[in-house]
Amino acid sequence: MTLKQIEAFYWAANLGSFSIAANRLHVTQSSLSKRIAELEESVGAPLFDRSSRRAQLTECGQRLIALAGQMLDLSEQFRASDLTGTRLTGVCRFGVSELISLTWLPTFTRMVNRDHPALVLEHYVDLARHLERKVVRGELDFAVAPGPGQGTQVTAKVVGRVEFTWVASPGRIDAGTVLRRKELERHPVITMTEGSGLTRAIEVWSQEQGITLQRTLGCNSLMAIVALVLADMGISFLPSQFMEPWLREGALVALKSEPPLPSLNYCFFRRTDDGRTLLETMQDYVTRATDFESPPDCLAPLAKSKNDL
Repeated sequence: MTLKQIEAFYWAANLGSFSIAANRLHVTQSSLSKRIAELEESVGAPLFDRSSRRAQLTECGQRLIALAGQMLDLSEQFRASDLTGTRLTGVCRFGVSELISLTWLPTFTRMVNRDHPALVLEHYVDLARHLERKVVRGELDFAVAPGPGQGTQVTAKVVGRVEFTWVASPGRIDAGTVLRRKELERHPVITMTEGSGLTRAIEVWSQEQGITLQRTLGCNSLMAIVALVLADMGISFLPSQFMEPWLREGALVALKSEPPLPSLNYCFFRRTDDGRTLLETMQDYVTRATDFESPPDCLAPLAKSKNDL
């Protein structure tokens, strides 16, 4: 009986799929099945009902799953107590929202690569709710995206906060205009699609204020929304610091609203039952790398002309 066999059993049971568990553990499905079969031989009883399409536990498996979790927790505690500074190896799959990929993701990647050159980072960019589901299903080790989370299967640790502003083409609305209910309901609003944590926050805010936004287009790309606002297709609410290059060049104007827009927490999402040292380490790097205040210099040229986008 080995820890790798117990690990295969634990994650196949909790993720409900041999293929997803194999992907999470970075092994082939046949290797994972072999480990589980070897564990079943050791305990002398089947742990999974092979007649079910999902990884359904037998009565024996149900009795042992909690103990397997405890054994893996002890293993992680043992590794965490190692004072030799062992570097991480293997593959880490994680997800981030688009704003992160355009701001501090390169800094995070450089920090991890410097300290753990043998660890392969595979990142995935998507909307918050999609990322959270992938963490729950075990397809991603962790994700960083707007919070809060929507389920009990993940924990969400706040790592940063972003302020937002309304933006518009200067030909549509004069700079200094304060947007109130009448103006907000009159102008088309370009938003992210439903999987966005930002869109959900704005929907809650507008409902609380009794404002009916004239949503004309949902888009899953932050940069595409910037381009559409530059083309005067409507107004939008975007991260204040991120928009600085376009505001400095006068390509867009920032507008306040009454009431003001809410700010938004960005969180580190991980499965509640995943206590690996890898995740503690990655959360520490994310906390140190997070910086939404300084948009990359490479975005500045994009503000000079609408045609650049």
